[in-house]
Amino acid sequence: MSGLLRLVPDEPEPVHDLGSAHPRPHPRPHPRPHPRPRPRWAADPLDELAEELAEVCAAAVHPDEIAAVLEADGLTGEQITERYGRRDAFELAAELYARVPRGHPEPGPRPDPWQVRPGQFVLRALVFTLPGFGYALGAPFMAGARDGYGLPAGTGALVASALAAWAWNQGFAHRAYLRLGTGGRAAAGRTLMWGAPLGALLAIAVAAAFPAPAGATAYAAGQALYLAAATVLLVLGRERLLLLALLPTATGGAALLVTDPPASVRVALLLATAGGVLFAAAYEIARTRKGDAPPAGPAPLSLAASLPYGLFGLGCGVLTTLAALGDVLRHGAGATTAGSAVIALTLSMGAAEWLLYRCRSLALRALARSVTTGGLLLRVARVLALCVAVYLTALAVLALTTGALWPDGPPPTALRTAALLALGAVLWTGLLLQAFGVAWTPALLCLAAAGAETAAQLLRISTPATAQLLVCGGTAVGLLAVATALLGRLTTHR
Repeated sequence: MSGLLRLVPDEPEPVHDLGSAHPRPHPRPHPRPHPRPRPRWAADPLDELAEELAEVCAAAVHPDEIAAVLEADGLTGEQITERYGRRDAFELAAELYARVPRGHPEPGPRPDPWQVRPGQFVLRALVFTLPGFGYALGAPFMAGARDGYGLPAGTGALVASALAAWAWNQGFAHRAYLRLGTGGRAAAGRTLMWGAPLGALLAIAVAAAFPAPAGATAYAAGQALYLAAATVLLVLGRERLLLLALLPTATGGAALLVTDPPASVRVALLLATAGGVLFAAAYEIARTRKGDAPPAGPAPLSLAASLPYGLFGLGCGVLTTLAALGDVLRHGAGATTAGSAVIALTLSMGAAEWLLYRCRSLALRALARSVTTGGLLLRVARVLALCVAVYLTALAVLALTTGALWPDGPPPTALRTAALLALGAVLWTGLLLQAFGVAWTPALLCLAAAGAETAAQLLRISTPATAQLLVCGGTAVGLLAVATALLGRLTTHR
């Protein structure tokens, strides 16, 4: 018991023996412990200490943790012996550990950095999709002779230029985002200032390498300039400026539903969009440099760090091109392009980006609720399955809607829809892995899938839709397996 000390009692009063003239003392008893009087300020000092350190004692997994807190509070051995009747901090901690029941409180809610507004991604879906009206407006510039597949003679130049621009801009955007995070807008502006023109020149050079009518080559050059400038605005978060620049082309595309504007109007609308986006991009780059000194930061990563992002863009571009032109490349002039599939994919990119944020947010919640690595793996597998299912549902709705509205495209059969969903799963899961910094795996798998589909086309192994379903389905399964293992690791969510 607390407060007990071994004390020698005071001398007793003498006892008189009736048979003796002299008093004799009472025999001295053996000393025995007496409880020390408790201080007035506490009924039991140890109870008060246990109440004061209740949270520490309840959360402790070993008495030594409590002893460390006692010593950190400056409680000396003498004070422990005097106040609580224990030899040292370890004995006192063991007593406290035994008195207070275990209770490990749940951690408080942590801020979620992945909470975003869906409206932002509706805007991005629009700026991804509206450029498609430009192809409708520019169709007369590719009129004339047809190639062996029944396509306009300038199609090869246009597709090759777009693939080159897609690959360059994916890698270039990654590097600009890195510089934005490490060096601020000034550093990103310097990267954009040299990267955008180089990408445009590369795409124009690729287009010029293909035989094509002058109108098609000019259109490919305008496409290259637009894609480079649009990448600048997207990296800098200026989607609204890009939407404003696209309004002339969007207006012209909507007018095509009711009338056939003359060539001069078409050219004017396309030039208005191209000129507007180029001016906006140049203005935003100038703003990043004006009076903005570059902050101190880590050295930029080598260009090789952005290479897998460019390769991923190239693989995705080839897969999308084959989805759109597969039937034409297989069957020739009698087949039609699957333009509705491309429109559905571009429209779905807004939902895809929003679901990337939701997936990361839900993965954090899964981490907070998991107490074992197996439990975390199971929870993140459910999160991935949910997000993929939601994205593919949105893509299916868009594919069926655009397929029904597309006047000359192939009918949206179950096989074509399933093949498109497999391609969508590849794109979304690849973007998810890139968001977690895993770049080479999706790049190599997408390039392999593009090569496999191309070989299937050249060798005529199966129908384009069947090849797309099998190749993209297998690739999506592999990417999802990698994503599940990645999100199931604790270190991924640091």
